[in-house]
Amino acid sequence: MLVRYCKMVMVLGLSLFAFLVTFNNLTDYNSNFEFVKHVLSMDTTFEGNAGMWRAITVPWMWHAGYWGIIAGEGITFLLLLVGALRMFAARDADADAFQSAKTYVVLGATVGFLVWFVGFMAVGGEWFLMWQSDTWNGQQAAFRFYMSILAVLIFVMMRDEEAW
Repeated sequence: MLVRYCKMVMVLGLSLFAFLVTFNNLTDYNSNFEFVKHVLSMDTTFEGNAGMWRAITVPWMWHAGYWGIIAGEGITFLLLLVGALRMFAARDADADAFQSAKTYVVLGATVGFLVWFVGFMAVGGEWFLMWQSDTWNGQQAAFRFYMSILAVLIFVMMRDEEAW
């Protein structure tokens, strides 16, 4: 039973993190909007790089990209929260029922992975060459986020014994 509670607490921790990121992006919109704007504009990448044709310099597209990120973070929060609550509701259930209660955790972790790995590492880091910027490079932070998500997901998805 202790392991089940540990899994729930870890999922709640991820949910809290995603909530706080979403909350901060909504209540201090301009701070991270500047990040998105500079990454998409590619204005701090290496001078003369051949990938500048990829740059997005249209303000409404910066906002659309940022709202997409915020939506992904918010959906991650909600799915992980629901997942933790479903696990809690099934805490005394048999192993199959408890395993089934993890569905929303898998969905939440997947959305979080899409935000921080696909969005930040693949699209931001490689397509928009964020790695070239000394100022607007969020790859290390994104790596910490998605690796934490993946580590918790691996632990949560380990099959549980019957509740005792």
